[in-house]
Amino acid sequence: MAKRATRYRAVIGATAQARGVEPELLHAVIAAESGYNPSALSQKGAAGLMQLMPGTAAQYGVTNPRDPAQNLIAGERHLRYLLGIFDNDLKLALAAYNAGEHAVWQHGNCIPPYPETRAYVRRALAYYHQHLLSSLLPQSL
Repeated sequence: MAKRATRYRAVIGATAQARGVEPELLHAVIAAESGYNPSALSQKGAAGLMQLMPGTAAQYGVTNPRDPAQNLIAGERHLRYLLGIFDNDLKLALAAYNAGEHAVWQHGNCIPPYPETRAYVRRALAYYHQHLLSSLLPQSL
């Protein structure tokens, strides 16, 4: 996964800077969603680096969900939307990214009790903290 992460570091960094989101958060979601595989396709139809569902891809104007640039921009926009509706609560935004915002609302603005979603939130947060820590270390290490 590290090799794939390196391949997309520049486009993730540029997208993050242009859109005002932490690159570490984008890295975390991509690592948790697809392991940096732009050709990833889930059993439910989610595609690309950030595993966009067809409806979400269409909502953000994505014509090719396997195109890393399109997928990344749409995924970032959707993640930022979720952070906005959940008052920047990262856990809830991640849960909504995985299970949908309606699932979070249906469970009283809490992480839904779905094992997959709970594991996803833990995994994405672990990747996020890992990327935050590595961004603080000197590059020569």
